Amino acid sequence: MSKGRRVVTGHDANGKSIVLSDGTPPQNHPMHGEAVGADFVEMWSTPEAVPTLASLPESEPNDRAFTIMPASGHLLRVIEIYPPRMGGHRTVMHRTRTLDYVVVIEGEIVLVLSDSEVVLRPGDVVVQRGTDHAWENRGDGVARMAFFHIAGEFSDELLAKLPEPLELME
Repeated sequence: MSKGRRVVTGHDANGKSIVLSDGTPPQNHPMHGEAVGADFVEMWSTPEAVPTLASLPESEPNDRAFTIMPASGHLLRVIEIYPPRMGGHRTVMHRTRTLDYVVVIEGEIVLVLSDSEVVLRPGDVVVQRGTDHAWENRGDGVARMAFFHIAGEFSDELLAKLPEPLELME
């Protein structure tokens, strides 16, 4: 698993900008390896819709139980989806109550929707708006993507169109 480097900034006693931490973020969850077919790399999360900016964070945001998306707030996660030769497979079709900005960093990945598939390459961006979807790496190398998850709510208009009971991955 390529955990990546996380640099967290803050403020000293005089209000000057400083580096609070620089290194690999802790990963206290089982979502990695061949059995999963991917590596979920948790970078930062906050339960607040509008984060409070203080000199120091209250705690390490990765010291929480793993969820696909916390019930509120924001989450930055890097996911490396393995190719089939490394145990990768199509994810289950799923829907989350989130607005997601997904940036493809490396490799090629297929976004599978109810009616179509979209091949994505480095630099491509997906704005995922609570739709049913799956991901599949059909290539030979790891596909690496950054996911910016923001907690959202479905409108009454959309809820009237979605299947009942509404099954969400959380």
